[in-house]
Amino acid sequence: MLKSWRHAAVWLHIITSVGWMAEALTLFVLMLIGSGGDPGRRASAMSMAHAIDLHLLAPLANASAFTGFLLAAATPWGFFRHWWVFGKFTITVVQFNVAIIVLSPALADAEQAALAGDPSPAPWGLVAGTVLMVSAIAFQAWLSVAKPWKRTPWAGAAKPQTGPVWVFAAAVCAPLADAGIGLVLGFPIPLLSVIALVTRLVSRRRSGLPARSRAVVGG
Repeated sequence: MLKSWRHAAVWLHIITSVGWMAEALTLFVLMLIGSGGDPGRRASAMSMAHAIDLHLLAPLANASAFTGFLLAAATPWGFFRHWWVFGKFTITVVQFNVAIIVLSPALADAEQAALAGDPSPAPWGLVAGTVLMVSAIAFQAWLSVAKPWKRTPWAGAAKPQTGPVWVFAAAVCAPLADAGIGLVLGFPIPLLSVIALVTRLVSRRRSGLPARSRAVVGG
């Protein structure tokens, strides 16, 4: 059961990562179309880009990120033991913040401007943002395959143990359930994925404590 769920979690992580990159490429093409001179094409392109970002790219990005986080938290790889994992983790966190704080609001504003008949082309910042997103995902894929560099200085001698079955099951079920919740609510929200990740991190921390410390924590 453990091996099957782990394979399923890795498979979902790969599939959603590929989907995330494909949708980022789609946004790039739509941004280029939105930079043309035809107002009608611009409005259609920006509307499609916003819809794809909200209803497809964002859920795929959530699923890709949190399956990766849960796999790191449930396997001996960890988050900070190896430079290549730490690199993927850092890039994902930066992508999330930039996408939520900068790119998505800018895309919504660009759509409204295009629908209102603004003759200005799609902001080149959005075009550059999609290129950077694609490049970052491609680099993360290379890190996963090559696994370059050595362990980090803070890796420690003790190798973390593989997590229980429920963590890998949650890595599969939680993102899929979140996608369904997002469809109902009308906007993506990684609610169950966050709960699963926090639960795993807390349980891993408790399991790493000495027996006496666990007894004190547990009361």
